Amino acid sequence: MSNQPFWKITPLEAMSPTQWESLCDGCGKCCLGMVDDPQKPDALKHTSVACRLLDPHECRCSSYEDRHRFVPDCVRLTPTKIKTLSWLPSTCAYRLLSEGKDLPSWHPLVTGNSESVHNAGMSVRGRTVSEREVQQNGGDFTAYIADWPT
Repeated sequence: MSNQPFWKITPLEAMSPTQWESLCDGCGKCCLGMVDDPQKPDALKHTSVACRLLDPHECRCSSYEDRHRFVPDCVRLTPTKIKTLSWLPSTCAYRLLSEGKDLPSWHPLVTGNSESVHNAGMSVRGRTVSEREVQQNGGDFTAYIADWPT
């Protein structure tokens, strides 16, 4: 039996559902709206507009199991898809592990503390505007382009 943590010895494709789900650090960055990048064709820019299902304090989906019913285009991450999703933040555990890198020191699996992602300033907590609010004010997501999620 290895003393290594599971994410160092288990390929993404072989992880159990519990292991897979635990990789999410709860940053909420993948729940931000995106818009076309005006400077780069075929590229996207993150905004500070949070999905209507994102709990802004917990930085997790408020209806995770049922999210596709409310947000049909919500992307379900899989080991195969990870490599094709260039918009995933560089700090995303799924992306890091698929690139052969380790989890950052602030990741909750490393620290044993779910607040460590927030304490390190790596989450969207306190930095978002609600999707509903933006839609009520005309729906212009481009006014909320942010460079901090990546």
